Amino acid sequence: MSGWRRRAVFASAVLSAALIASACAAPGEPSEAGATGEVVWAIEGANLSAGHMDPQTSQLDVSAMVQRAVLDSLVFQEADGSFTPWLATDWQISDDGTAYTFTLRDDVTFHDGEPFDAAAVKANFDRIADPNTESAQAASMLGGEFYAGTEVVDEHTVTVSFTQPYAPFLQAASTALLGFYSPAVLAERADELKAGGPDITVGTGPFVLTEYTPDQEIVYTRNADYAWGPDGAEAPAFETLRVSILPEPAVRAGVIESGEADLASQLPPNVASTLDSSLTIDSIEYPGLPYSLYLNEKYGVFGDPLVREAFSRAIDIDTAVDEIFFGQFPRAWSILGSTTPGYDASLEGTWEFDPDAANALLDEAGWTERDDEGYRLKDGERLSARWIAWTPVPDDRTALANAIGSNLRDVGFELVREVLEPGAYNEQYGPKTFDLTDWGFSGVDPDLLRNHLHTEGFQNASQVSDADLDALLESGFATSDTTERAAIYGEVQQWNADHNAIVPLYSPSLITASTDSVAGLEYDLYGRPLFYSVTVE
Repeated sequence: MSGWRRRAVFASAVLSAALIASACAAPGEPSEAGATGEVVWAIEGANLSAGHMDPQTSQLDVSAMVQRAVLDSLVFQEADGSFTPWLATDWQISDDGTAYTFTLRDDVTFHDGEPFDAAAVKANFDRIADPNTESAQAASMLGGEFYAGTEVVDEHTVTVSFTQPYAPFLQAASTALLGFYSPAVLAERADELKAGGPDITVGTGPFVLTEYTPDQEIVYTRNADYAWGPDGAEAPAFETLRVSILPEPAVRAGVIESGEADLASQLPPNVASTLDSSLTIDSIEYPGLPYSLYLNEKYGVFGDPLVREAFSRAIDIDTAVDEIFFGQFPRAWSILGSTTPGYDASLEGTWEFDPDAANALLDEAGWTERDDEGYRLKDGERLSARWIAWTPVPDDRTALANAIGSNLRDVGFELVREVLEPGAYNEQYGPKTFDLTDWGFSGVDPDLLRNHLHTEGFQNASQVSDADLDALLESGFATSDTTERAAIYGEVQQWNADHNAIVPLYSPSLITASTDSVAGLEYDLYGRPLFYSVTVE
């Protein structure tokens, strides 16, 4: 297909250091000549209105994707994985790896005129760490229980400390999840940040959030004063970034082909493959944990390791993934994607589709009888697992679930899938009253596995509790040597391959289509569009 580009994450282009210069105006006000025009960006964004406008509290990728326009970070992570200055001009790491001291820029202001300084860093980080904030992912990226606090050394110097060495902190500090809100907002309207909106979502970023209609659109207006972006980026060269929230993939495809939108993201491969050849399509594989199934070993049939292994061997992952995703998403072999540092390539090809092996394992586990529908029985109970899924579910994942259910039925294993609204999902997810659930989780640092497999991990849907595994994950958290970390996370991946707590299925990509009306579009390491160097016709 003409225009299709599949990019490895660490091969994405580096931001341009020079942008078109433009005259200054007050944030949110129309700027002078040289910064006219509007970019319309169509996204899925269905759950933003359900309290997910705040990346400091939301775990949804889309929250960080859209709010990057408002929220700046201490450092920027380049395409090669290195870190360069952003709101911090310099930083020092203590010899024992427990303290990071940042020298901050002295010329940065929030959209409401408040100064960005050491006190603002402390206010944001302490808010994230506060249990009352209910920040799961961002709090974990801030070190979780190992966060010792942030000290204001002077107006433009701040030290972030941990109770033990914390190697992934710079990567965490480069994300929108650890981005910065105005201290005035935190003091007066912090309880409104999840809902978001003008005068609430207030940061230092290149755009000001000026309008928000839930489930319809977010309007960001150029911050003409912006002069502190990564790699020398200054105020955007266009006036308005209009984010259209369109949950249906076909609708997003329609607006990009009609010219109503300049770019459209979160496109599934089946839709992207049908787009007009005049469009540029970038498919960038997410780093992190592939789209996977999480088998709850403390509830129901997956308490038996033989059943977990049989489940993983009964699924024809290769065929389903290749056919459903048009060969654009690679089948996953490990709980780290192939573009993630620490990926263990030795696992490739080690657990193939094998229904005979699955049948033998289920026989060994005692599920030897059959009912009238062909499902296995033991002690009069049917071999059945209940899969809860978070709505909305795209059509391709529905097709994948159907294929998995069909494979399992062939070995006498019933799969019952419930697609639930967020509230109903959380009612079961909280007490873990389900057999399995599903998601993918993007992240550049393999420490994300701690959230999913540590006994105290906030996303430990499998309810794994293994002291040796906990110690391994904690050592990865504390180790800065690249070779040592790779060995540690190789052991973690091998552990899961043996234990089958998580069954990885495929490594998704963030697919974005754009028209020739925009130039200079770049992407971060997660495949999310960046607009620092964009110009529009």
